[in-house]
Amino acid sequence: MTLVFEPDAILRTLVRHGVRFVVVGGLAGNIRGSADVTNDLDICYARDEENLKRLADSLRELGAHLRVAPEPNADLPFQLDAATLKAGDTFTFATEHGDLDVLATPRGTEGFEDLDRSATFVELSDGLSVRVASIDDLIRMKRAAGRTKDLLQLEHLAALREEIDAFRARGLDPQQGDPG
Repeated sequence: MTLVFEPDAILRTLVRHGVRFVVVGGLAGNIRGSADVTNDLDICYARDEENLKRLADSLRELGAHLRVAPEPNADLPFQLDAATLKAGDTFTFATEHGDLDVLATPRGTEGFEDLDRSATFVELSDGLSVRVASIDDLIRMKRAAGRTKDLLQLEHLAALREEIDAFRARGLDPQQGDPG
């Protein structure tokens, strides 16, 4: 079990390797303004051959190994390469910097191209800029997942969507806040 969660370190590794991905899940919600707590990073990745190679290289650099709930420290045989990533859809990894879920087609989506259309670049820290799923896509994914925790987060994201819409209706930029 990894006791540390350093999403910036994971994201910097992915960016440095040139991986094409969109941040989804709880961290994307946080970036968009949700206060829900998350302890892992979820990404949706492009499935072309070159990107799969770059993703595999990144995962190896991060010391990624499969995360298995019943046996978190189990050493399962797993070939971390582009062919394995292409053959699967969803992988849950533990890395040196925390848990990382790698999804080809998150529920409610058609995958990377679908999410990338409305994702935007967001600068997180010290020049780290990544593509983050839109609020509407996050809502769509949470609704499709339908788990209790997703439905609770869905309520928060829907409220956030309403707040953003209210700011825009008043001619304000939701990223800047209310000046008065």
